[in-house]
Formats: sequence, C-alpha cells, structure tokens
Amino acid sequence: MKNSKIYRRIPIHSAEPVITPENKCSFCPGSICCTYVTQHIPTPRSKKDFEHLLWQVSHDNIKAYTDEDGWTLLIESRCTHLQIDGGCGIYLIRPEICREHSNDYCEFDAPADEGFDLYFPDYDTLRDYCIKRFKSWDK
Repeated sequence: MKNSKIYRRIPIHSAEPVITPENKCSFCPGSICCTYVTQHIPTPRSKKDFEHLLWQVSHDNIKAYTDEDGWTLLIESRCTHLQIDGGCGIYLIRPEICREHSNDYCEFDAPADEGFDLYFPDYDTLRDYCIKRFKSWDK
C-alpha cells in the first residue's frame, strides 16, 4: 500500500465535518479494516506451492494477492466485536494488534486493491495464472 498520507480537505466554512486521522474511523462506512484478516505467505515458486494456494482460495472468503510486500492471503471475515454503529465492542481491552493499527492511509482513503499487483479472488483466476506460468500445468 501507499505510504503517503491523504485526507479529504474540507474548507473551514463547510458544513461538513473535518476528517482527521484521529476521527477518520467514525466516518468509514462499514468499518472496512474490521472485515478481513491478512496473512503474509512465502512466495509460491513450485507447482506444489501453487497447488496448495489453489486449495486455500477454494474456500469461501479466501483470496490471495501480491503487492510491494509480497504474497498475502486475504481472509474476508467480519470481526465478531464490530458493533452495528462501526465501533469496537471491546475497545478498552482490544488486542495489541488492533491498538497498533494505523489509519494514516487506509481503505477510507483508497481501496486496498489499488495497491495489488496481482489479485486472485477465486480458484479459476489463480488456476489461469498457474497455466500461464507453468506451461506443463495440466500435463
């Protein structure tokens, strides 16, 4: 993902609220960062590695992508503590990883997939990639 900070600038005389990093989460529709988990994985190199990845993306809500950080599994699964209003139901005792999460540049600023080099939302998409990468894939 990009590291630059981008915020919507709203003129001071505007009736719209000013969005800052401190209050940005409260304006995010759907609390996007609380609806998935990512797991970096070793770069698949062999046919066996890709067969394992094909098995993974064959499951509901499991996708894969590459970006500047390498290969990542994307597991779409809403946090069980996410409240209807988008707040955290365990905010005061939330895990450390949640406390460390930075919203300096997040899905509120731009969709995460804009930073993807390759994106595999399903088995068929990844299999097509494998066929192109390994000329003898089906042999």
